[in-house]
Amino acid sequence: MNKGVLSAAGAYALWGFFPIYFKAIHAAPADQIVAHRFAWSFLFLIALVLLRRELPALRASLNRRTLLTYLGAGILLVGNWGLYVWGVNSDHVIETSLGYFINPLVSMLLGVVFLKERLRPMQWLAVAMAAAGVLYLTLSFGRPPWIALGLALTFGFYGLIKKLAPLDALPGLALETGSLFALAVIYLLAAELRGVGSFGHVAPQTNLLIALSGIITAVPLLLFAEGARRVPLSTLGLLQYTTPTLQFLIGVFLYNEPFTSHQLIGFSVIWLALILFSTESLITTRRFGANAPAD
Repeated sequence: MNKGVLSAAGAYALWGFFPIYFKAIHAAPADQIVAHRFAWSFLFLIALVLLRRELPALRASLNRRTLLTYLGAGILLVGNWGLYVWGVNSDHVIETSLGYFINPLVSMLLGVVFLKERLRPMQWLAVAMAAAGVLYLTLSFGRPPWIALGLALTFGFYGLIKKLAPLDALPGLALETGSLFALAVIYLLAAELRGVGSFGHVAPQTNLLIALSGIITAVPLLLFAEGARRVPLSTLGLLQYTTPTLQFLIGVFLYNEPFTSHQLIGFSVIWLALILFSTESLITTRRFGANAPAD
């Protein structure tokens, strides 16, 4: 298995455990959690850049196009993080999970449309099965899943930008978090001046987890950025099913959330699609070796 696939799989696995983190810091409002994630992530990432002596190279690579590219990535992260945290804190966990089941389909569609990626016939069958499972989950939800669609679209386009972005994972992520660092700090200071700031006014363990949000946020994003540059969006999209599957297991077995028969049907179809895609990819790789088509 190549480095890109391992990096992407690691990112999605870590994101799968994020519900535990957000439940631990639920005392902080969603908007402040997002601002803290940007602020602490940038501090952590710029420290890594300095330690690795990559700051001169980062400065030399800056131009208008690069700055706009990573500003766009940062704005998409704001939308995705804010919507996700708000959804979890507003008891829409099922809908947020659905968003990350829809997202791989968005990623694959963007790969085909914008990057001219091609899928083999059995991969198209796997995609169709996954789409059917997601459609069933959507219909059984009972109304248009706006939160889910918003999450899928924001992270889908974020993945597309990361696929086309010119910088390596670390300097690129430092730049996209840095593009909104000042706004995040100003927002947090304004909340503190209004008397509604959370940091320093909640339990000590919660303050610590908020301060660690930079590392908790940056590590999977670094892995994702590395994976996004090395593997096709079609493969990246299907790997992403790791995240909602882990969230499902945590919800059912750790938090004892109800799991309906409709959800069981939808999830089962998606899991079968993953098995089909993985089996087809493994057979193709063994048959053609390193020269097998990546998409």
